[in-house]
Amino acid sequence: MKYNSLFGFFLCFFLLPFLSTGQYQHVPLDSAHPKVRKTTPSVGFQLQFPNINIIPYYSNRKLLATIEKLEKRKQYEQVQPLLEKYVNNFGIENFYKDTHLLWRLGQLYERQGQKEKAIAMFRLVLKHHRSDARRVQSYYDSLEQNTKDFYVPLDYYYELVEYRKKITTFKPPKGVYLNMGNAINSPYEDYGPALSKDNELLIFTSKRNIQGIHGKSNEDLYYSALVNGHWQEAKAFGKPINSIYNEGSACLTRDGKTMYFARCEAPDGLGNCDIYSATLQPDGTWGQIKNLGANVNSYAWDSQPSLSTTEDTLYFASDRLGGFGLSDIYYTYKRKSGDWAPAKNMGPVINTRESEVSPFYHPLYQVLYFSSRGQLFNFGDFDIYKTYKVDGKWQEPLNIGPLVNGKGSEYYFTIDADSKNLYYARSEANHLDNLDLFSFPLPMEAHPLAVTKVEGTLVDSVTQKPLSGVISVIDLDNGIEISSKYIRPDGSFEFNLIDHSRYMIIIQSPDFFTIERELSLQNDTSLQVMTTLIDYNIPLVFENIEFDPMESDIKPEMEPILDEVAFFLIDHPTYLLEISGHTDSAGNPDFNQELSQDRANAIRRYIEQKVNLEEGRIIAIGYGSSKPLREEKTEEDKRINRRVEFRVEKPDKPKQGK
Repeated sequence: MKYNSLFGFFLCFFLLPFLSTGQYQHVPLDSAHPKVRKTTPSVGFQLQFPNINIIPYYSNRKLLATIEKLEKRKQYEQVQPLLEKYVNNFGIENFYKDTHLLWRLGQLYERQGQKEKAIAMFRLVLKHHRSDARRVQSYYDSLEQNTKDFYVPLDYYYELVEYRKKITTFKPPKGVYLNMGNAINSPYEDYGPALSKDNELLIFTSKRNIQGIHGKSNEDLYYSALVNGHWQEAKAFGKPINSIYNEGSACLTRDGKTMYFARCEAPDGLGNCDIYSATLQPDGTWGQIKNLGANVNSYAWDSQPSLSTTEDTLYFASDRLGGFGLSDIYYTYKRKSGDWAPAKNMGPVINTRESEVSPFYHPLYQVLYFSSRGQLFNFGDFDIYKTYKVDGKWQEPLNIGPLVNGKGSEYYFTIDADSKNLYYARSEANHLDNLDLFSFPLPMEAHPLAVTKVEGTLVDSVTQKPLSGVISVIDLDNGIEISSKYIRPDGSFEFNLIDHSRYMIIIQSPDFFTIERELSLQNDTSLQVMTTLIDYNIPLVFENIEFDPMESDIKPEMEPILDEVAFFLIDHPTYLLEISGHTDSAGNPDFNQELSQDRANAIRRYIEQKVNLEEGRIIAIGYGSSKPLREEKTEEDKRINRRVEFRVEKPDKPKQGK
């Protein structure tokens, strides 16, 4: 919004063309061909750890002694490559027995100015330490202070959405935590959703089958068909899939003819729970149920299978001995002979000292979703993360945001093949054991194609200092959005979006008028947004608010500015606005006073009607020619005196103390 500040100076319309709506510049960071949609993020630094699935523990006393000797001599440039070599050979046990070596390598990287490598090491320490790591956390936080995302609380986010509904046609997510209803859910635990290729068959696990006088739950597999957009009443698979033992966590091949699922405490099982396969028979029943064998299953708990897009790799969760934590994600692949190869641990980037469970491989892209309570950024107990496979390496997992992850636990994340809707199981924070199935449109942060980076800064156009505010991004093509965030203390912000899409960036703050900017995203992009702060002690005069002589009608060219004032009042429901009308001294003073009042009232009515604003928040006063800014010697003096002033009033701050 363009405005002039009175009492001493005017900000010229032609000198500062982008004030409260923000000066906006964007520079592509990537020269990729614009017709090719980006499907993976940039590759981050990672050591390979080739010994992870070969030896449990690596030790080389001679090399370690050399490293220690060079350390004492402070020959750090020689220490770094040797320590990197040592750490690169780590087995799984090294990550909790020799965590201090990861910490030291991170310090050396930081000393050499290799920030990305240092952060990668500190992350590994924080994921795998089994002792006090507050010092490492402090180091990590100091390096990440200008890259950490500050999400607005979910209840405040929905307030923003409600305000936005009054003023725009942007479509926020249609809801979160939408329970799938009584056709799917029962009073007992329901979880483990999986979809057929055509998205018209939902398979899930339920404990609704209660047996015996003691009411023991028997886990069984159920299915529901999608008919005319509605899920039908769930039905049990029946025998031979369901048995007297516990079954659950199923997934289907694309042709729908093979199902992998978990069965527990069965006589042909190797451990507590094993993974089995079943084949669809010509008559439509299921049969040929087979244990996948010792290469996949262990003497512990093995469950929650998920197939890769090519169906030659199977991911699953296991709490077998020799892992990083309480349970880990493993994988196995089909050999040329058709059998499954020995299962392998997915490594220290995915797995932590805590629990990782319920992997789900996206049906089209190389993206793995899983639930974890050991990653570095959780909203609740278990949260869902996504990780991308780039150049054969799994990247640092990303939390898919508070529109999915709440204060309770989220598991068993599943997306349809079109990446339109998600399905998952969640519990409330006060009842972690009672899982229900939920579904709603896929938020941006959970989308597999949200890998194009948009980063930027918000600064004051006068002082060039960073500003704070809340930033939201809406996908104009699909009506989905990313969770709103507070702009970082240094004025920066960052989002991962989908390229070749149109977005609206909205920045809100009590310190300036709402900034809206449309972005047609092609590649990784850097933005600079500039705006000017509202001075609440000085009334504002907007250059486009000029009425025709002797008239009080709102002209079309006034509307964009008045709309922004209206939107500001909607965004800040406790703020008040005073509108004062002024004329020059020409003509009858009584007529001038009446005309100025009519003009102030016309603006008040326009704003109130624009956003359904309740009465009482706007005061309109006409002063006629009684408060001139200049002695009227010229026509320019008269023009300056003919004005409408806007004064925004902040609510009183609550007093401290009692």
